[in-house]
Amino acid sequence: MSRTRIALSAAAAVTSVATLAIAATAPTALAHATDPPADHPGPTAGAVYVLGNQPSGNAVIAYDRDADGTLTPAGQYPTGGLGTGAGLGSQNAVILDDAGRHLYAVNAGSDTLSSFAVTRGGLRLLSTVDSGGDVPISVTVHGDRLYALNTGSGGSISGFRVDDGRLSPLRGSTRGLSGTAADAAQVQFSPDGRELVVTEKGTSLIDVYRVGGNGVPAGRTSVPSEGSTPFGFDFTPSGDLAVSEAGPSAASTYDVRPTGLRTLSASVGNTQAAACWLVVTDDGRFAYTGNGGGSLSISSYRVGRHAALSLLDGRSAPTTGGVTDIALSTGSDYLYARLGDGTVGAFDVQRDGSLVALLSGTGLPAGTAGIAAR
Repeated sequence: MSRTRIALSAAAAVTSVATLAIAATAPTALAHATDPPADHPGPTAGAVYVLGNQPSGNAVIAYDRDADGTLTPAGQYPTGGLGTGAGLGSQNAVILDDAGRHLYAVNAGSDTLSSFAVTRGGLRLLSTVDSGGDVPISVTVHGDRLYALNTGSGGSISGFRVDDGRLSPLRGSTRGLSGTAADAAQVQFSPDGRELVVTEKGTSLIDVYRVGGNGVPAGRTSVPSEGSTPFGFDFTPSGDLAVSEAGPSAASTYDVRPTGLRTLSASVGNTQAAACWLVVTDDGRFAYTGNGGGSLSISSYRVGRHAALSLLDGRSAPTTGGVTDIALSTGSDYLYARLGDGTVGAFDVQRDGSLVALLSGTGLPAGTAGIAAR
């Protein structure tokens, strides 16, 4: 399989807003004929993964990441399920586990989930299982437990056991959301695995589920979001919750408790429109929102003591197309954005939290969903 290198231009290295458009199509290779001798990542610095989400057959689109943040197309890997061909309005449609050894993806068009081993030669499909509900759009994993967020019939979460990346249903784990109008966006474990959090766009509620020792939710508390339309979110290393708010284009932080949430910073605006996706750096110093609504930008926040938020730059990174999801690489050296113009944008994360644009690679089909990086 030939590979087209996506290179950093000299101009992009000088200006933080320049991007290099690459006339390279997405790779067409579907899978490796034989598995590599060892199931662990190869010599590249990392990888970026985007979910194709095509109704004719879902696949994970892979890119190898070099140490300087540049990307090389590295194949497409069928999930064994179907996509929808349209954006899912979610975060974490495709994720990696903490070790970077396994990848998990939703198949919203066939109500299934897929898991892959991350191997030296690429991705190897391990399992494709029923999601426990209708229209799965987000997944989260902690240890040997994975939960999926299903949005059909009012919405629910369902749990799975993880055995070396293979999924099997966790009996008695399915729980409903607040009601039929939830229109949820994301599910994620807290860092210690004791809570599951779900954002509900339709009701502007944030759901907190207590997770018992058996991995099954013991109860749900639904708390009003500080700003309307809570969407994407992430946790700081200490376990505080940072949530984007598409309504006011803002972000809030919370202390997560078994009985709900305590507000730390309330609805800090970013001067843009529709802050939808949010990630926090591994050291917990900075947070970024991917902004929709025609903003064509990524905003940066400083995360201070007790998760206090302050806006660094509303347009920390202008983009070539509308942002439709964001992800940080392992170590948070680079931020990658799935853009509405069919590109993957890449940004070098500076020590002061600012972003320097590196590249924009073409080739993504319409309707892609989710992005993950390592």
